[in-house]
Amino acid sequence: MSRPWSLFDDHLRLAVRLTPNGGRDGIDGIEADGEGETHLKARVTSVPEKGKANKALILLVAQSLRIPKSSISLVSGDTARKKILRIDGDPEDLAKKLEALFG
Repeated sequence: MSRPWSLFDDHLRLAVRLTPNGGRDGIDGIEADGEGETHLKARVTSVPEKGKANKALILLVAQSLRIPKSSISLVSGDTARKKILRIDGDPEDLAKKLEALFG
């Protein structure tokens, strides 16, 4: 299975499928959609209004990777379930952390 992240010069991009009102905050691993694209499957207890679920997602990913949440931003998917996160930092280092967690 391919990875839901791609490396750039100074950051990494992570594809996520978010379930708001998910009962708990957590990352449920990697899954592929019907088109064969992979994404990280995440759920948060927050509701999808005024960016609350997006903020909760960023916090969840930051805590999982042990990085400051200020280094994560939403590139696309503001109101969609499928989102692209930009994670600033050393892409190789970030990819190793993701591999260790979900690889």
